[in-house]
Amino acid sequence: MADVAVIDYGMGNLRSVSKAIEHVAPGLTVCVTADPAEVARAGRVVFPGQGAMPDCMREMDARGLRAAVLDAARSKPFLGICIGLQMLFERSDEGGVAGLGLFAGHVRKFAADAMVDAAGARLKVPHMGWNGVRQLQPHPLWAGIDDGARFYFVHSYYVETADRALVAGETDYPHPFTCAIARDNVFAAQFHPEKSAAAGLRLLANFVGWQPRSMPLGERK
Repeated sequence: MADVAVIDYGMGNLRSVSKAIEHVAPGLTVCVTADPAEVARAGRVVFPGQGAMPDCMREMDARGLRAAVLDAARSKPFLGICIGLQMLFERSDEGGVAGLGLFAGHVRKFAADAMVDAAGARLKVPHMGWNGVRQLQPHPLWAGIDDGARFYFVHSYYVETADRALVAGETDYPHPFTCAIARDNVFAAQFHPEKSAAAGLRLLANFVGWQPRSMPLGERK
């Protein structure tokens, strides 16, 4: 049984994520897997992402991973990265595809006519590069990370949710958008911690040691 399962759905920077976790937690067993049974047995689960939401949902279903992902997100420490954040919500503008619907919200594309900074310069989509993250609620995964620390982003879509209690982090491009959410045993981020130098590695280290207090004791791993 792996301590940490990194879900392989045929896309994303899986090895970068697994290597980063191995770096911060050399004593743990980390596996990259598409096996639902192995995901179910793992102590904690990471769903990394890169690419298009329709492809993500199609490949997850083709590999029989949907039930295992839903169960992990409901019962054990779960970290979503990029697409792994977006797929937790109800629907995406990207292909008009439905997500897992664990949280209320919609994935929107950056509006081309709004992509202008304070100086009037046009901003590119996808949003690619380093941006500061405002921590909107205390959370164990923010431990040791300065409010406003910079993380690395690569995306054209962002989550829009009316549930402000769900929002753990926010950044500007050029207007504020949700870049991290947290509830119970789930933390998910639009940015890539595995590409975010010291702050990203600290977040991953915090994740592998995280024991969500809201989880039943029998479900803690």
